[in-house]
Amino acid sequence: MRRSLVLLTTMAAAAVTLGGAAVGEKPGGGQVVPNPDARFATVFANPLGLEGLTSDQHGNLYSPGRGGNPSCPVFKVPSQGGEAKVVGTLPSPCSPAGLTFDSAGRLYVANADKIYAFTPDEQQPPAAEVFASGVPGANGVAFDRRGDLWISDGTTGQGRVWRAGQDGVPAEVFRVQPIANEVNLVDGVGGVGRDVRALPPGTVTITPTGRAAANTEGSQHLVANGLAFAKEGSLLVADTARGALWRVSLDSKGNLRSATGCDTTFTPNTLCLDNIKVAHPYLEGADGITLDQRGNVWVAVNERNSVAVVTTGGKVVEYFRNAPDPASRLRNTGPLEFPTSPVLLPGGKLCLAHSDGGRRDNFPPTGGEVGAGKPNRAKLSCLAEPV
Repeated sequence: MRRSLVLLTTMAAAAVTLGGAAVGEKPGGGQVVPNPDARFATVFANPLGLEGLTSDQHGNLYSPGRGGNPSCPVFKVPSQGGEAKVVGTLPSPCSPAGLTFDSAGRLYVANADKIYAFTPDEQQPPAAEVFASGVPGANGVAFDRRGDLWISDGTTGQGRVWRAGQDGVPAEVFRVQPIANEVNLVDGVGGVGRDVRALPPGTVTITPTGRAAANTEGSQHLVANGLAFAKEGSLLVADTARGALWRVSLDSKGNLRSATGCDTTFTPNTLCLDNIKVAHPYLEGADGITLDQRGNVWVAVNERNSVAVVTTGGKVVEYFRNAPDPASRLRNTGPLEFPTSPVLLPGGKLCLAHSDGGRRDNFPPTGGEVGAGKPNRAKLSCLAEPV
């Protein structure tokens, strides 16, 4: 989210192991190390779904509810806990995702194929207005230094990233390479590439000689998810399916400098794979991203119910992951419940949104404190100690 964007230096796709755990060096000699004893405190839970998360300069959290009728509320929540206030609404039907502030304090929310905008007001919550349209799957959002808004296409799986200027007119700038191309299509079925699946809801048949697919569920094709800008102007894109971060080079006017067109089976504006800066199993299911003051990238890894860190040196650390239940060996009992959007507040306080999706480590989504059949469907939580 934009409020947490700070310096990011060049990253290499490497990881090291020290004492059996991945460890990354912080500038100045410090270390980013796993914290299996991290304590998370729930600061807000709600019957509506929650996915996106951002913050203001006063340390308040903002998250839009999903599935409201006749509208979806956008909540303002004190990060230390306390009464949540509705500060704006989105028209129904609504399933909002990422959100971010501009420099004037106006809040922008991705929803379906549109970007809505409004100035938060807890006394008289305004109805959001359409800022941009024609961005199907709008998911991650981030402002660059020029004030242009960048938007990823999320679950459409095409990997499109648009830029919209102050006029709200989006233009496709590049594509993150999809998992499969469109070769050999017959009635929309075909393609060459890979099919990345999450288990569950996908299943495999385990025998002494193999672990072959037992069904076709759980396909993960989302390659352009969370967005964040580095201080030097490059754009980071979280790739959920590959478990990767892309680093996209832009000039001072926001024009693409990264290489494209390396594989002619994709559209000409598709990024070359050389633009992947980090790919690691710890990042499988990477969703939202945010940066700390040192330039380390904090990643909400929803499918693993974990938080990972990519250091400025390019090392990948699994900072925290839910422990398995001793009896069931499932990791769905919290405190993380499919974390989607991280934000770092002043002083190093890490907060997360949890949408409680039913995939991989969070399947079935019946454990923990939120979910189907429980009073609340989703939550926001913050680490009890600074990172």
